Amino acid sequence: MSFKETAKKAIDDVDDAVHEIGHRGAAEAERAKREAAGDNMTLGEKTQSVVNEGSNRVAAEVDRVKRDVRDKT
Repeated sequence: MSFKETAKKAIDDVDDAVHEIGHRGAAEAERAKREAAGDNMTLGEKTQSVVNEGSNRVAAEVDRVKRDVRDKT
């Protein structure tokens, strides 16, 4: 692998890692928001919060898998 390819791979890995951390943080923030608000949230707000948490967790996993696949090629 050339230096240019190695550098691009490293940059892409860092980019995906940063995105993964951001998504995981956002997912935890959604969970914390629900725990803090408790019964003050409406059913619709809770549902939207759960959906937001789930979509952030999926996005984080996608970023992790992209890194794993890139490392295996």
